[in-house]
Amino acid sequence: MSEPYFESNRSAAGSIHYPYESMIHSSKEPRCLVEPHWHLYIEILYFLSGSAKVYLGGKSHLLSQGDLILIHSHETHSIYSLDEKVSYIVVKFDPEILYSTSRTILESKYILPFTLAESSSQRVFTDPDIRDTPIPDMIQEIYTEFNDKSFGFELAVRTLICRVFLWFLRQSRHQHWSWEVAHSLNDSEYQMLQKVFEYIDYNYMNDINAQTAARLCNMSYSYFSRRFKAIMGKTFTNYLSYIRITEAEKLLLTTEKSMTEIALEVGFSSSSYFIQQFRQYKDISPRQFRKKGKA
Repeated sequence: MSEPYFESNRSAAGSIHYPYESMIHSSKEPRCLVEPHWHLYIEILYFLSGSAKVYLGGKSHLLSQGDLILIHSHETHSIYSLDEKVSYIVVKFDPEILYSTSRTILESKYILPFTLAESSSQRVFTDPDIRDTPIPDMIQEIYTEFNDKSFGFELAVRTLICRVFLWFLRQSRHQHWSWEVAHSLNDSEYQMLQKVFEYIDYNYMNDINAQTAARLCNMSYSYFSRRFKAIMGKTFTNYLSYIRITEAEKLLLTTEKSMTEIALEVGFSSSSYFIQQFRQYKDISPRQFRKKGKA
């Protein structure tokens, strides 16, 4: 899967692409600012004025001046301004920039949770949460560095993003399912997860199973099943269903396809089974989810 790179607004000598970007979005009237969509990069929104509703992963969050929201990779989200003069800083970046030189297990155990859509960690940080922390100043500095493009800004932006990310990581270390487990992963286990994630990413729409995944990892089916459940907290089949539901969310919010079309496209055998699984994971029907997300 290709890495996301963003085009800078520098016009001289042609376009230059960076693995990060920062800009200010604003609106002078209540309206939909950002239609439902998803992307591979991690995104931070820091509100400068006004208030808005951010729809993220099936939940609605109300944000106003001084508040911040963290959007993980692969998460479907949309933004609606609720009053006049809404303004917020956007910082988005490729998770790859958080690695020093190449992927290592030392860094992957921290970054992996932020590249999965599934999370129970804190996403919204209110003004009182961050007012007396370095976060507001660092977000402002990222925006200034990226847009001024002074000498060495590339190093400055990457360093600031890593510092912000470290703050988030330390804030949520007690709230996320994977901190303790990920901290105990060894190289072979991380490689196993990477193979399985890639296998599912490219084949979730097909009839796939744990037996094939185990063979890809050169493991017996029984050992693979036990280890995967121990690491992920769910079976391969349950994780596959979760990924299919996540992909269905994107289609529900970004297309007008029927339930049957979506069910088949993401790998479910029938629309009835898709609806049953969606209710189980989201406590809401797909139709209700679509209506709520586009309200």
